[in-house]
Amino acid sequence: MPVAVQRLDKWLWFARIVKSRTLAAQLVEDGKVRVNRAKVAKPAQAVRPNDVLTIVIRGNVHVLRVVAPGARRGPPAEARLLYELLSPPGGAGREGRGLAEPPGAGLAMPRQRRRRGGVGDQT
Repeated sequence: MPVAVQRLDKWLWFARIVKSRTLAAQLVEDGKVRVNRAKVAKPAQAVRPNDVLTIVIRGNVHVLRVVAPGARRGPPAEARLLYELLSPPGGAGREGRGLAEPPGAGLAMPRQRRRRGGVGDQT
């Protein structure tokens, strides 16, 4: 019986790691994906069950084991059956969602700027 093989970009899309196949291909071409510790340069790289993928998304490293190839891009519950998460889940809060900025690191709101005597101070 032949081993099930699938293109890496297609598998990433089916497993809902990325939102589109184009984004999956771009992720691979940018050097953000490794298969069994080897850097992958082409989206057409074959993945098989038991391959270990190391993926960097928004500064966070995710390590996954391929359990099965995908047949379609189904609902998230079906997509989670395609892989096993090997890396520890992200921390609580913003870090868990892959955002690298600490809370409050963005631009101040207009009211906050006025309180500090910044631009738009009308006192």
